[in-house]
Amino acid sequence: MRESGMRGGCRPVATQGSRAALSPRRHGGEAIDRRDSTPPPPDAAAEKDEGSQGLQLPEDIRWERLDKARFFVLGAGLFSAVSAALYPAVVLKTRLQVAPVAATGAAALPPSAFAAASSILRREGPLAFYRGFATSLAGTVPARALYMGALEATRSAVGPIALSLGAPEPAASAAAGAAAGLAAAVAAQIVWTPVDVISQRLMVQGNPCPASRYRGGVDAFRKIVASDGLSGLYRGFGMSILTYAPSNAVWWATYSLSQKIIWSGIGCYLCEYGVGVQEIDLGNGDSSLQPGCKTVMVVQGVSAAMAGAASALVTMPLDTIKTRMQVMDGDGEPITVGRTVRRLIKEGGWAACYRGLGPRWASMSLSATTMITTYEFLKRLSDKGQEGGLA
Repeated sequence: MRESGMRGGCRPVATQGSRAALSPRRHGGEAIDRRDSTPPPPDAAAEKDEGSQGLQLPEDIRWERLDKARFFVLGAGLFSAVSAALYPAVVLKTRLQVAPVAATGAAALPPSAFAAASSILRREGPLAFYRGFATSLAGTVPARALYMGALEATRSAVGPIALSLGAPEPAASAAAGAAAGLAAAVAAQIVWTPVDVISQRLMVQGNPCPASRYRGGVDAFRKIVASDGLSGLYRGFGMSILTYAPSNAVWWATYSLSQKIIWSGIGCYLCEYGVGVQEIDLGNGDSSLQPGCKTVMVVQGVSAAMAGAASALVTMPLDTIKTRMQVMDGDGEPITVGRTVRRLIKEGGWAACYRGLGPRWASMSLSATTMITTYEFLKRLSDKGQEGGLA
């Protein structure tokens, strides 16, 4: 960051002990040109300059620093609460994705999200927005444990490797995020696909479609296994991987890059005006500016919303195909990706692949913002280096 033309510059606040290195020294009223002095070793000068430039961001809490028991136990409770708040949007998105042609009018267009929500509320009551939630919640704990474990372990391993290969820090961060998201999605789908199949079938109860015939999660489990075997619980597993793996890779890569872009854009402003920052004593007479907790959370939240929106837009067609494969019956014929796509295009053209985009976009953006702030808070709570786990 440049400091010319800025009242306070972009450097950390320097104390008297460090300002002598930043300005000409005076002796007897005359300025002494620093070129006459013996310069410091190049490496030391580089380290000095690198350490004094820009806003000092809080250190990321890596996998090895986490108290794993606290991390998973607290995570189960926190993410269950977040899932409960966002579940209605998931139900609405699923209903729109499987809406039959008869319910979409002559032009084969889906109802608006508002119209669909109003219809569900009027005909089935508010509890309809929580159909399948108990099943979903039961699968959240093991799925989240696998997801978070794979995410942190992969990110901690890939980041240093990318840096050691000479990748610039933003690229290394994005690569680590993409690899971590990919690994986490694959690990979680082992548990989440059966839960997804059951919960989504319960979500569409009340719709005029053949899947509306289950009394609850246990009943749905028995009937699916009886008719299709255990493989029925993994219907659409390949599409789930194809949906969630790139979705998570896009999400974490976008999230990492968004944070870098935002910090580079607002760093000078925060340093210059002292807004949302705090002075940190570095020792040896030096100090630095570090963003406050609220500032960090705002940047993380905005970055997460941007990542959620990008991920929803990129992977929406895959999610629609996956959902229809898991929810709708094949009328006696094998349920394949090709057959599902042809049926979907026949019903509403290519635009049908984006049915439910509005609710999914809103759900993923809101979910991402809530989840990431909760996730980062959870990591601070689980940090072994903090007293009681609190920053």
